[in-house]
Amino acid sequence: MLALRRILLTAFIAATASVCAQSPDAAPAEGAAAPAFKLQDQTGKWQTLEQYKGKWVVLYFYPKDNTPGCTTQACELRDNIFAFRKADAVILGVSVDDVESHKKFAAEHSLPFDILADPNREVSERYGVLFNAGITKLASRQTFLIGPDGKVVKHWAKVDPKGHSDMVLAEIKAHSAPAKAG
Repeated sequence: MLALRRILLTAFIAATASVCAQSPDAAPAEGAAAPAFKLQDQTGKWQTLEQYKGKWVVLYFYPKDNTPGCTTQACELRDNIFAFRKADAVILGVSVDDVESHKKFAAEHSLPFDILADPNREVSERYGVLFNAGITKLASRQTFLIGPDGKVVKHWAKVDPKGHSDMVLAEIKAHSAPAKAG
């Protein structure tokens, strides 16, 4: 019975995450410098935004490891990994889950990109994605596309996990296309 309650609560939290985001003005504006961060990935290695300067960064926040929407989103990004690499883009997922949870999630779904642990919620707060989920705060499902110059190019405040990977790729391609003379 306790396991069923946990599953139902987790599903409820994940389902409400994309509609319970903070106001968009709490997030860094498009064109502004993306807030710096230093977080551990699923292997315990420290990652910073600065180390990806010169590359596109898909920084996506999600509520909880191994919930239906979060798994769909991560797996779609995984399935497009070669297209992201061809576009010189790295994918970084962020949730408030800990390193151990991320390690299991990444292994279970063969994720070929880093997912970062934000258990203190500092980075999620800096990006304006925290929402109150009753007794705790989680990251809502939002994505920031950060350009090679470290500035926010696009912010998706409400993300449908299904098809989002293709939308992000299209945005990178649109901004990477050479300007037409004329």
